[in-house]
Amino acid sequence: MEIACLDLEGVLVPEIWVGVAEHTGIDALRATTRDVPDYDALMRQRLGLLAKHGLGVGEIQQVIAGMAPLEGAKDFLDSLKARFQVIILSDTFYEFSHPLMRQLDFPALFCHRLKIEDGRITGYRLRQKDPKRQSVQALHALNFRVIAAGDSYNDTSMLEEADAGILFRAPASVIEAFPQYPSVTTYEKLQQQFCLASEREFG
Repeated sequence: MEIACLDLEGVLVPEIWVGVAEHTGIDALRATTRDVPDYDALMRQRLGLLAKHGLGVGEIQQVIAGMAPLEGAKDFLDSLKARFQVIILSDTFYEFSHPLMRQLDFPALFCHRLKIEDGRITGYRLRQKDPKRQSVQALHALNFRVIAAGDSYNDTSMLEEADAGILFRAPASVIEAFPQYPSVTTYEKLQQQFCLASEREFG
């Protein structure tokens, strides 16, 4: 049995923190794992900015409630689910994800939890260290074969651990750093890469 593992932000939905930055005018919140490979450093930066500007979880959830999946993402996901079991491996948080997951018909999502006190985000709890790689390793231990797709530095451990990896709409810096992975920019091409990888790797 084959499982497709997908990143969420930048692959199926817009970057949540970029949306928050546009809504609040806090330009520094635009930084993502495309820009800062160290996720812990990136989250410390984000939490510091939220505290500085007095933004709580409610304000962020309000922004997310007005967001929608990327154009074509739902149809792509539905097509992929017709051939593969699909799991979303993301560094987002369950407290943020519900409105977008609802619009995607609630695919399986593995992500993290926020620490919230009096409506303020005070920290976060990673599901585990290097969770995307660990998730693929766990699927392999269950005798699943995995094809993975992502767009950022924090996806590359998942791609490395998978039986086949694909970059989708990745920035030039990621494509240059990881030339071993095919890189595509449309859902049609991404669907084709999943099918090709399945045929090549698994027959």
